[in-house]
Amino acid sequence: MITNVSNNLSALRAYGTQMGAIADNVANVNTDGFKKNRTVLRGGPNQAVEANVQKVDTPGALYTAVEGRDRVEKEMSNVDLAEEIPAMMTTQHAYNASLKAVQAQDEILGSLMDIVG
Repeated sequence: MITNVSNNLSALRAYGTQMGAIADNVANVNTDGFKKNRTVLRGGPNQAVEANVQKVDTPGALYTAVEGRDRVEKEMSNVDLAEEIPAMMTTQHAYNASLKAVQAQDEILGSLMDIVG
């Protein structure tokens, strides 16, 4: 039972890390040259969940800007909100599911302590 709680808590941490990466991407959608982050979730020791944040180095779209009398080619961020918003929604649902599992396990342990005590 304690292992299950620990695994669900590791999932909550991993989903929190993933949500932070998504939030960083969304906040920098209009920052020239920004490279988005992707979080890869995988199973760790004892069925825990680990989050690994990686930079995605694909180039952003290019555009020409006028700076003074010069025309300068600039690169936009490579963040696509059409990817980020669904990823955020999926991560939020997964986070909520893990939170509900922790809450259920807490209730079960509380009931067990009431029976034993």
